[in-house]
Amino acid sequence: MNIDFPPPSKGTYNNAGSSRRLADYCEHEDLERMEQGIYTEGFFNLTDDNIYKSQVVKDIDSNIGQLLKTDAKFYAIHVSPSEKELKIMGNTEQEQAEAMKRYIREIVIPEYAKNFNKGLSAEDIKFYGKIHFSRNRSNNELNMHCHLIVSRKDQSNKKKLSPLTNHKNTYKGTVKGGFDRKSLFQQVEQGFDNLFGYKRELTESFEYYNTMKNGTISDQLSVQEQQISDERKNTDIQTDQTENKVAYKQDDNLLNIQSVNQDNKKEDKQSFNIPDLGLSSALGLLTPDVNKEEEQIPVKKKIKKKPKRGFRES
Repeated sequence: MNIDFPPPSKGTYNNAGSSRRLADYCEHEDLERMEQGIYTEGFFNLTDDNIYKSQVVKDIDSNIGQLLKTDAKFYAIHVSPSEKELKIMGNTEQEQAEAMKRYIREIVIPEYAKNFNKGLSAEDIKFYGKIHFSRNRSNNELNMHCHLIVSRKDQSNKKKLSPLTNHKNTYKGTVKGGFDRKSLFQQVEQGFDNLFGYKRELTESFEYYNTMKNGTISDQLSVQEQQISDERKNTDIQTDQTENKVAYKQDDNLLNIQSVNQDNKKEDKQSFNIPDLGLSSALGLLTPDVNKEEEQIPVKKKIKKKPKRGFRES
């Protein structure tokens, strides 16, 4: 999960004046999607959806009590899930957009309020969000992200809130409270994982990226050792799963062989079970037809012997 605060500039993110330019930018992809008949999302806040841009601009630009002309009137925040995170948020753009709004309302804004250390809740933050579905500079298949316009003042228009301050939980001086961006990033990442049941790998965590970018060499080596250890564990788990699958297939094949053998034995028994047709019929089936053969052999005629010549007895 990538969350960043674009620095104020003279262009779109110029926050010393009206929020209209940023609100206009937030709607830049809507016209193209509507022409193609593709689903679009309007502005939203903590409780409502499909809010008109005119209301967004009016609310943000009027909530500037006691701010000087050159003071920041609002801040922009980008919330950009990775492709893996988006896949767990839903199967369609609409499902992912609904999940994003839920994440902003239940995790991001409450943690944002808490990090000022002024006893604030999500209801004290005046903000509007706008979801985008594409990025011109990205080759990713999934690119949904969210732009937030957050008022410099709270809902009561009394407390100044700056997420770009370098003060952290201070109790003395002009600025009391402060804002811990590192803590925010960690909390909203953990909140995402809990909300969507996401199993985050070490290499895609804020802790890993922050350590590899800003940590000491010792910290970086420690994180890399943990990464290697996790990879070994995953390899062992995959090996065990593969072995279990092979063993299961072998057991399954053995059962199939035994089943086939049993079926063959049954067939053999059935082949020797001759129906009870009677003894004479059985003998007739099993012995050759001798009588017919005998009829075919010609019978020799007996020749009568002539009596020998001699004297007759008187």
